[in-house]
Amino acid sequence: MSRKSDIYHSILIVSSSDHFNSKIKKYLTGFITIDIKKSVSLARRCIIEKYYDIIVINAPLQDESGIEFAFDSIEKSNASVLFVSPREVYEDVLENVTDKGILAITKDMVDSRLDKAIRYLIAVQNRVHRLEQKTLTLEEKMEEIRIVNRAKLILVEQRNMTEDEAHAYIGKCAMDNGVSRRRIAEDIIN
Repeated sequence: MSRKSDIYHSILIVSSSDHFNSKIKKYLTGFITIDIKKSVSLARRCIIEKYYDIIVINAPLQDESGIEFAFDSIEKSNASVLFVSPREVYEDVLENVTDKGILAITKDMVDSRLDKAIRYLIAVQNRVHRLEQKTLTLEEKMEEIRIVNRAKLILVEQRNMTEDEAHAYIGKCAMDNGVSRRRIAEDIIN
């Protein structure tokens, strides 16, 4: 299943079943990080120390059902969560986790659907990463606008320029010096 985009993702598997762990590892060749924890307490420590794109929970676990951990994972991180549940409780699990954005499958679906579920979660994570990048870019642009506006205000107050003159002055200085408007604005502020 390894794809070029997989190598940028990290995955945490929370499962007390060695059989499940070996089965799922077949599907995950190519991920940059694959960590396996056998209990929720170990997994909780892991997500505090490290970022994971995808968390797979094979329920039930040694120390709890795994549902509370799934909810905590969604609340405290941007990770996508796959919850693998026994067939007997699947409908209840599905009812509880769907509105939180947690993908659920049954243990008997692992062989036929795990590949598609992991691919789906990778696609979700790719979208999340793109949105995070856009957000960072917008925040950087807004910060530049704030700095340039502060520099324009200084020019208006101290050099008796109009706002248009201050704007043109900062733009011309940036062009003449081959630097950004932000850099010129920061120099003016300093």
